[in-house]
Amino acid sequence: MKMHTLGRTGISVSRICLGTMTFGHQNTEAEGHQQMDMAAEHGVNFFDSAEMYPFPANPKTYGRTDEIVGTWLAARGQRDKIVVATKIAGPGARFEHIRGGSLKFDRTHLIQAVDDSLARLRTDYIDLYQTHWPERPANYFGKLGYNHDANAEWTPFEEMLDVMAEIEKAGKVRAFGISNETPWGLMELMKLSESKGLPRMASIQNPYSLINRTFEVGLAEAAIRSVCGLLAYSPLGFGALTGKYLDGALPEGSRGALYPEFQRNFRPRGVEATARYVALAREHGLDPAQMAIAFVNSRDFLTSTIIGATNLEQLATNLASEDLELSDEVLSAIRDIHNDIPNPAP
Repeated sequence: MKMHTLGRTGISVSRICLGTMTFGHQNTEAEGHQQMDMAAEHGVNFFDSAEMYPFPANPKTYGRTDEIVGTWLAARGQRDKIVVATKIAGPGARFEHIRGGSLKFDRTHLIQAVDDSLARLRTDYIDLYQTHWPERPANYFGKLGYNHDANAEWTPFEEMLDVMAEIEKAGKVRAFGISNETPWGLMELMKLSESKGLPRMASIQNPYSLINRTFEVGLAEAAIRSVCGLLAYSPLGFGALTGKYLDGALPEGSRGALYPEFQRNFRPRGVEATARYVALAREHGLDPAQMAIAFVNSRDFLTSTIIGATNLEQLATNLASEDLELSDEVLSAIRDIHNDIPNPAP
């Protein structure tokens, strides 16, 4: 398994990271443990969770994913060999069950969220702690346009970083990162970190796939120049790039069947692009999912690709992408498809 350094932290993480958002809802604790076992056996040392998981957010399952990761860590006894990442939830109408519902990144909320995750994870420290999405209004989760709200209230970055410094000094967190952030957010945080001697963001976790390469516009250069690599989530576009949903198919138990309201990756242009990528993979004797993940793995702004699965067969397929290097011919064809249908699922 190829390893990358997490920002400037010196922490070494596998190029493949196991995403755990299905643990506690689509997957039982036992199934989650089996997935972590398989990933670890393949050289994965990086697991990603979040306080709001499992997905989708639900008061009945809130925090269960952290707990399942925690019971695995306790049972396997290899905490020092695993890099554990989790996140603090930001504001939103669907998250009223989390920390009283008025979610902020101020001192009260950050410390409570970190302490709660530490308890659920059964550990004394978190390796990477991330803001799950901005507290301020911004264009993320598929929103490309930006409408500025001068009256919006949100925790100033310097205040947030001050609290992170306090948490880091207490030994509770080794490194901090951001998720679903914008170029302005990333660079403003870096500027404050350098000028004020405050914690430096080690990573940025944003969506990136063959059908959503918007990270390349603005964020890719910022990530490379600031040494804050991408943790790419949804590299298969909610499973679309496996090809299993083509021609109207809706496999029983799949995310597409369980959550039909999430249409970001299934609009007509996205389906058209997906069909072309799947056909390209099959033309070259490649598994479509492996080709899609291998493309993400190959990007020079990448630190780690977050894969997720609901069964061991899917996980084995996704893990095997680590050994795949795409030919110049395949990369050229991917470029042609992207030029014809750029970012159909932003």
